Amino acid sequence: MKPQIELLAPAGSTESMVAAINAGADAIYMGGSRFGARAYADNPEEDGFLAAIDYAHLHGCRLYMTVNTLVKEGEFEELPDFMKPYYRQGLDAAIVQDLGVLALLREHFPDLAMHISTQATVTGYRSAQLFQKLGASRIVTARELSLEEIARIRDKVDIEIESFVHGALCYCYSGQCLLSSLIGGRSGNRGRCAQPCRLPYDVEIGREGGLSGNGKRRGRPSGEYVLNLKDLCTLDILPDILEAGVNSLKIEGRMKSPRYTAGVVSVYRKYVDCYRKNGRDGYRVDPADKRMLLELFDRGGFTEGYYRQHNGREMISLRGKPGFRETDATLFDSLDQKYVNARRQEAIEGILEIREGEPAMLRLKSGGWQDKEKGERDGREIVAEVWGKAVQTARNQPMTRERLGRQLNKTGGTPFYFRNLEVKLAGSCFVSVQELNDLRRRGLEELESRILEGYRREEASGTGKSERKPDETESCKPESGRETAGDAEACGQNSPALRLHVSLEEPEGLLTAAKHPDVDEIYLDACGFPAADWQRAVNICHESGKQCALILPHIFRERAEQYFMTYIRELKKAGFDELILRSLEEMVFLQEQNVRIPVVLDANLYGMNRRACEVMTAAGAARLTLPLELNWQELKRLGCRGKELSGYGYLPAMVSAQCVRRTLEGCSQRPEALYIRDRTGKRLPVKNHCRFCYNTIYNPDPLSLLGFNRQVKELAPAVLRLSFTIEKPQQIQAVLHAFGEHFRRGKDIPAPFKEFTRGHFKRKVE
Repeated sequence: MKPQIELLAPAGSTESMVAAINAGADAIYMGGSRFGARAYADNPEEDGFLAAIDYAHLHGCRLYMTVNTLVKEGEFEELPDFMKPYYRQGLDAAIVQDLGVLALLREHFPDLAMHISTQATVTGYRSAQLFQKLGASRIVTARELSLEEIARIRDKVDIEIESFVHGALCYCYSGQCLLSSLIGGRSGNRGRCAQPCRLPYDVEIGREGGLSGNGKRRGRPSGEYVLNLKDLCTLDILPDILEAGVNSLKIEGRMKSPRYTAGVVSVYRKYVDCYRKNGRDGYRVDPADKRMLLELFDRGGFTEGYYRQHNGREMISLRGKPGFRETDATLFDSLDQKYVNARRQEAIEGILEIREGEPAMLRLKSGGWQDKEKGERDGREIVAEVWGKAVQTARNQPMTRERLGRQLNKTGGTPFYFRNLEVKLAGSCFVSVQELNDLRRRGLEELESRILEGYRREEASGTGKSERKPDETESCKPESGRETAGDAEACGQNSPALRLHVSLEEPEGLLTAAKHPDVDEIYLDACGFPAADWQRAVNICHESGKQCALILPHIFRERAEQYFMTYIRELKKAGFDELILRSLEEMVFLQEQNVRIPVVLDANLYGMNRRACEVMTAAGAARLTLPLELNWQELKRLGCRGKELSGYGYLPAMVSAQCVRRTLEGCSQRPEALYIRDRTGKRLPVKNHCRFCYNTIYNPDPLSLLGFNRQVKELAPAVLRLSFTIEKPQQIQAVLHAFGEHFRRGKDIPAPFKEFTRGHFKRKVE
């Protein structure tokens, strides 16, 4: 049996939706007026979106709503009322990122399909399994996955798989980017990305402050577009993608024009149909079609993305988007005429019965016939029947079948046309044109109503009631059953003292942190601390009276899985008090391996609302790290007791499968640090984590909450974390001293650094 294939098109406006459907899309994804990750698209208001749902359904298309932003606590209760009209109208699915949103929508609208956004960074079968247990029917894979990784998800999990096949590629793993947010206050997680990855950067390679091994600065004064990925185009490998197990082929472009949408959809429609009809052996791509796609949008050529390679220089458009060139007016006019400005009508069948002295009758049927090209039934069979007045006896010239058929075929601006109309005529009959028009109008309206009523829903069958919000003290209880030191303090049972935890990416800071009297726990980043050193490092911490935790990598894919499988015994025996997780894949992996160490979820597993925090705690988290995009007032509303707050550090702004070092000079196969300099002169540190093969780009200035002792105490988190990435031991010592004096002893002392940022602690993101 041939696999079911869905061609999924973007729509940033009603016009784009119409163009996509005209060009052959099977489904559309589109944002409403709120909660969608393309806030700057021409998203319709409620009435417009409800009309869009009906339009899609009348033309045999599905419509999915993007509800894929992170939702703050103050907005959370508004979401069910926002979604209710779309649910009733027949919305086919919601695309979500936020775990709290997923839980809330499942509670209120249990029969509404839930699709997990690519923003959720699904990189393997384990997180797919977790989302399936939480009620998702489909996952949108991270764009960075290979064909083999997608096939593994298909083999392990009975869930629909949706993957991108065309359009823009983010430099960062989707959902793991804070760069736009941190430098400009426009959050990609909230649909307002300013696309800083499309800008030029100068690059300084070398570990010591941007110096090469011989002490000379290796700069890139030309300002190459080192983060600017080419657009994805997968026409040549479409059979491979489908045979890997992808059900839905997703085209990116909700910010693009209706003409672009129509052109891209029409090309992919052609090749999906070619594959379905001829299979792999008969599949051929016409180079003219790829040239047409470049005419529609050219960022410097196309790439096949990550399906067959992990990263590479050839995927980057180092020179940026090409300059102005003459457009193909003939192509654009053709697209406008065929798709953008065209009126689409659906085929129906009809029987008109006109019998002298009896009421006129019109029976209409939509769908139900065999589609020869697709080899399947063409939609549900819907029948409508309407009656008119008694047919009069003709005084002069009786009606003919031809005349009746000709008048009834004038379907004009309706969604339908007759593929077949049978006229049954008996006797010497007369029917006025007005009566025929009225019969046709009522018949088509009744047919349309019957088609749409099949999608309508009554009040949601869920409870419609949110679960009780836990008291703040409840959220800090470890689900693991193993209470770690400081849990009693965190819940306010004994001492209100704030615990200071230190995160280290490099081993050279370990002794400095271990000797400092104000440090309660030390986190070792697995990217910088190899398994061979875990036991020794844990011993150093414990001998110094500190607890010790291991931070797992930001991205958990096959390379990370193989590493931790190899060293799972060392992980269990090292004596770690906690594990800090940055991926839902890691949580399920540890459960599979029966690792019984309490887990702490890092800030990139966003607990932006209480419901998301509940879901993560129920999944096994002993403690949560507060998200980095909430300000002080929003954190107060969320409730911070029992949680962890970031107080210092160069925050991860981007996590990427790409490697700046490899792009410019080839892979060195060893961890290194470099800097990229933006147009304002700010230097952003970059590290390539070779053990797990990904890059982290950090914010140019470290976060510092020095001076906010009162506000932090009011939030009452269990832990204040100080993260060290590029600092030397002397700098680490100075920072520890300053934070200890301020947050432990209430002293105001000068910051031991010149430039810093408050992050979003004071500044709100929209």
